[in-house]
Amino acid sequence: MSNKYKFLDQGHLHFVTCTAVFWIDLFIRNEYRSILTDSLKFCQQNKGLVIYGYCVMPSHIHLIIGRNNADVKLEYIMRDFKRHTSKRIHELLRDQNQVLESRKKWILWMMQLAGKRNSNNNEFQFWQQDNHPIEIYTSHVFHQKLNYIHENPVVSGFVDQPEHWLYISARNYANMYSFLEIEYP
Repeated sequence: MSNKYKFLDQGHLHFVTCTAVFWIDLFIRNEYRSILTDSLKFCQQNKGLVIYGYCVMPSHIHLIIGRNNADVKLEYIMRDFKRHTSKRIHELLRDQNQVLESRKKWILWMMQLAGKRNSNNNEFQFWQQDNHPIEIYTSHVFHQKLNYIHENPVVSGFVDQPEHWLYISARNYANMYSFLEIEYP
């Protein structure tokens, strides 16, 4: 079995990225971003997830994570997070009384197409399968990954300064309101 893209040392922090299938830009809407942030808060409060950095982009989320519960592995936390958010997003899209989303049929079709292509799913798939965890083994690597996360919306042309993006830990580091609590290294 390959060790590529695995959480090898549970004691180290990891940089992970979760990306929607076909890079669907669903997180441009508050309803879907709320599902992400609420699920991350739940994982922090109930599963031992510790977040050191984050950025929610339109089609993906970057995280620097660790854990404070030695009994729970990071891959299980991420599995549960992705399973829950995928299910909630799918339910919201299927609910005719929720979310004024002009692309509902197309998004559901894309999720079904991805699900059919993946033998691990039955009917639909929202997240790409791998998190591509990168172990953070030095302070230098931590700051490199944190800078990458914080510069993501700037490089994408959405904002001029990282802390101007609402769903980013750069706001925590700048002592501004943020949607998620983080730990500082």
